[in-house]
Amino acid sequence: MPKRILIAGGGYVGLYTALQLQKNMQPGEVEVTVVNPENFMVYRPLLPEVASGTLEPRHAVVPLRAVLRKSQFVSGTLTGLDVERRVATVQPPAGPTREFEYDELVLGLGATSKLLPIPGLVDHGIGFNSLAEAAYLRDHVLGQLELAHATNDPELRRCALTFVFVGGGYTGVEAIAELQDMAVDVLEGYPGLDPAEMRWILIEAMDRILGTVSGDLAELATTELTARGIDIRTGTLLESAENGRLQLSDGTKLTTDTLVWVAGTRPQSILGELGLPVDERGRVVVDDTLRVNGHANIWSAGDCAAVPDLVKGGTCPPSAQYAVRQARQLGDNLLRTVRGQAVKSFRYRSRGEFVTLGKNKAVAEVLGCKINGSLAWTLRRAYYATQIPMLNRTVRVLGDWLIGMPFGHDVVDFGSREEPRGAFRRAAGKR
Repeated sequence: MPKRILIAGGGYVGLYTALQLQKNMQPGEVEVTVVNPENFMVYRPLLPEVASGTLEPRHAVVPLRAVLRKSQFVSGTLTGLDVERRVATVQPPAGPTREFEYDELVLGLGATSKLLPIPGLVDHGIGFNSLAEAAYLRDHVLGQLELAHATNDPELRRCALTFVFVGGGYTGVEAIAELQDMAVDVLEGYPGLDPAEMRWILIEAMDRILGTVSGDLAELATTELTARGIDIRTGTLLESAENGRLQLSDGTKLTTDTLVWVAGTRPQSILGELGLPVDERGRVVVDDTLRVNGHANIWSAGDCAAVPDLVKGGTCPPSAQYAVRQARQLGDNLLRTVRGQAVKSFRYRSRGEFVTLGKNKAVAEVLGCKINGSLAWTLRRAYYATQIPMLNRTVRVLGDWLIGMPFGHDVVDFGSREEPRGAFRRAAGKR
């Protein structure tokens, strides 16, 4: 009788755990089921380039059904867990909930935006944690350029050309760098708009940006961004965003239509409702083999788990680099458990860091060497190309990347995607 392995979540952990199982399992040994709300996995480190249009949205995703040929995929969201009966409850997109029995359970639910109780933030801000948000921001920035070009109202123009990002970690730095690079590149198509009119402001509460990377790498990125006119405010907080009017802790007041919240993430709230041990940040507590403390048949990794770092101490950083390695180790440990073998501890030392800062622009630290410019950008692209499952998809994506490299950004605004039935309703005389 094959062992039933249920994987909740189709991100890095879910995808790479399933791939590792598919690669090494014997016929009839296990049955793998992957549950995820969407039928694709998103490479989140590539979202800034999706936002700037240097990557197509399809380049940043992996179709789960296409790559998990030896697994069953179910569209749905984990809503409950009965650890005694070994049953997980899943809510499909429509209809009643379903129950799935399991012998081994993997929790790879990832993380979501971590919001603070700042007045007006929910009404006027947008996150940067999904494909939809990245695509929307590209259209939004281009729409703001169109608005500024079309109006004679100086206040409206200034508001449209002010772009504020809160959070100076990886995502915040890469997002503002990519979008600012795109806006500057396309501005020649907007006669009458001066690059000096645009205000790009990055707000960070800590004393420097990129707090999880080396100081030297952060300094390289800071130098590049400030040279391009990006206003970096460290040691600064957003205090209010009511009515689109921002109040900063340094006394600055701004009016803007663009407020991007990238100030950290938190585990999915469902984790605290499953009866499993969680730490003060809401992450599932696991041992160094990725097994949940006190539960021999439940495993977790990635952003939603507090994985011990046996190399540097503390817990592993919530990065894609670590999540992929954890998932592969988790897949191996699952098969070892099924086969009655001893499981192994997760141990990994980072090979380096990449930070994209626009088209053909990046900074990196690889095996202790600091690199910047087009070489760092090329190495980053090459690394992510090696992570794409399926050879045919890798070739297609690389081909598109190579063709697009010599050309500039596209200025087409697909903002109408936000209201796809608008034209149809107007044709019927409705608004």
